[in-house]
Formats: sequence, C-alpha cells, structure tokens
Amino acid sequence: MQKPKVYFTDFRTKAYGDGLPSKLKKLIRRAGIANMDMDGKFVAIKMHFGELGNISYLRPNYARAVVDVVKELGGKPFLTDCNTMYPGSRKNAIEHLYCAWENGFTPLTVGCPILIGDGLKGTDEVEVPVEGGEYVTAAKIGRAVMDADVFISLNHFKGHEMTGFGGAIKNIGMGCGSRAGKTEQHISGQPDIDAALCRGCRRCLAQCANNGLVFDEEMGKMTVDKACCVGCGRCLGACNYDAIHFENYHAPQLLNRKMAEYAKAVVSGRPQFHISLVLDVSPNCDCHAENDVPILPNIGMFASADPLALDQACVDACLAATPMPGSQLYDRMQQPDFCDHHDHFVNSTPESEWKSCLEHAEKIGLGSRDYELVK
Repeated sequence: MQKPKVYFTDFRTKAYGDGLPSKLKKLIRRAGIANMDMDGKFVAIKMHFGELGNISYLRPNYARAVVDVVKELGGKPFLTDCNTMYPGSRKNAIEHLYCAWENGFTPLTVGCPILIGDGLKGTDEVEVPVEGGEYVTAAKIGRAVMDADVFISLNHFKGHEMTGFGGAIKNIGMGCGSRAGKTEQHISGQPDIDAALCRGCRRCLAQCANNGLVFDEEMGKMTVDKACCVGCGRCLGACNYDAIHFENYHAPQLLNRKMAEYAKAVVSGRPQFHISLVLDVSPNCDCHAENDVPILPNIGMFASADPLALDQACVDACLAATPMPGSQLYDRMQQPDFCDHHDHFVNSTPESEWKSCLEHAEKIGLGSRDYELVK
C-alpha cells in the first residue's frame, strides 16, 4: 500500500521575493488540493480564530491564502469553528464572531464569510455515525460543518495541556463538535480536589462555565459538583498548587480516542485536505486568553490529504527540534527533579498524553502514521 504523502516547506523567504502567504499557496497546490472537485461546491475551512487576549493563533493572512486558492478552483469557501463549552469569548455565535473580527478575521481580510458551525447557542448539530467507533456511536457535529461538500482543516500546531499537542485531529474532532459533542469527549476528565493542597484562591472558579466547581465557605476550599462538571479540564490548568487532578487516571487517553472518532465522523465520505503550520508553538491551546513563549522554534508548513499522517509528521519534526531557551519546556528541563520523558510535549506538560490519539486514529482507519515526507 502506498504511503500517504506529507508536503513540507520552511518559513524562509527570499528578499524581494514572494511572502509566506504565497509560499503557502504553492505548497497546497503542490500537495494536490486541486485534485478535489470544488467547482460550485461549498467548502468548509475549519480553523481556530483565537481567544481574545491570545496572539499566537494563525494570522488571517494564512486563511486568506487558502481561501484564494479555493476560489480559483471554483469553490464557495467559508471559515468555520464551533462554540466552546467554557468561559471566554467564543461560547456563543455572537461573541464568537466578535472575537473573530477583533482578531482580524473578517470577510474583507479573509475574502469569504465566517460561519459558526453549531449555531447561536452551540445546539445546531447533526449526529454523524462513526464507522468502527469504540467510544462514540454518533458524533455530535456542527450542522454547517457537515453541510459543506468539501472539508479543509487549517491548523496552528502547538502544545496542549491535556492532549499533548493540538494539530489536525484535534482541530477537526474537538473543534467541529457542538457544545454537547465537546462535553461527550471531555466527560471522562472529571477532577478531584485535594483539600490539603487547595489554598482557596478561587482561581479555578473563573474557568468553570458549567457550575462544576463550588466553593465551601466554611472550609475555605474548592469542591467539585460531579452532577454539573463536564470534565473540560480548564480548572486543572488554572491551579498553581497541584490541588486538582483527574479522578480517572486514563482521562487523557479516553479524550484522545474520542477525539479521533469525532474527527473520522467529520471527514468520512467527502473530499478532504489538511494544512498545519508549526510556528509560535505555545505550550497551551489557543483557547487560552493568553499565550506563553514558544517551546520550540518555528519549523514550517505541512500539507496532506491524510490528517493522521500530517499530525505524525508535525510531531516528528517537533521532537527533532531543540527547545527554546526561556520557555516553559526549557525551564522544566532545568529543574533539579526533572524526569526526562524524551518527548518535548510531555516534558512541557507531564500530565498530558498524545500517543493514544494517533494510535487509535490509525486503528479506526482515519489515516496512516507511516508517511512519505516531500520537502
């Protein structure tokens, strides 16, 4: 069986030559985007518009480059993302659109409309069967995403506090899930709180949008209401005292496997193409209202018709890179009790895990981890 091809180019440009958006256009043409029939078809370009306060998300210029190529091929493109299940500026379509506009994504700058995939309140969803799914029988996907004839993902490849990294599969699986779909993927991650370590600072409380955290005024400690908690994990990242931990030790693995099954539901049965840009590799997701120093140097642009091969190629490139001095990853590697996992993403965030996602994605037929890199 022929290996899927992943196409790569670096971020170098020549003086007085083409800029990076033009280089991205050349890359995706070379990678075969024109092999898809887009003439007169609706084309969903799934990306992340960035949380307000975060500035490491992909610049609108890259989205415009992809939109321009789709238009040249006769497609009717729109940028899309689905609403979030936690506090922030993207929890409903109105705030989500204002966030996108403030971060530079407007029809004028990107050259096409922006549609929030799961509607005003995150409830406009379609249940999509997952062929070969072991954890999800029918994924709850934003209706606009599934109404498109062609699917393209444009990903900012970066670290993630639960899934190790965020790339193509996370952008598709988690990103295209409705609010209920996101809850279904996260629900195994309900936390426990160690009262002896909790300082009662309430920092975690600001990250909970579902009444899953309750402050005990008498004890001066935070507690978890398991009936309301959706397992999103935002409180874990907010706690500076390691007082919050997963109730289910295997929660990251379960999240990863469900995410792979959701991604398969999104792409199965229609033309697909995927792009990942490995730059500004922040340690945490773009869903944060802030970003940290990149843990790795800017590496390049990758494109493929296989989302799993694309993620594996990006991982391999990142693991071969040298950590950035002054970053979270670098600082943790300098600590006296540092335990080397020989993995930049796990070394940066030891409670995270990513391998189960790629392993399960291959098992259910989402793609192949064995790829050919075309530079």
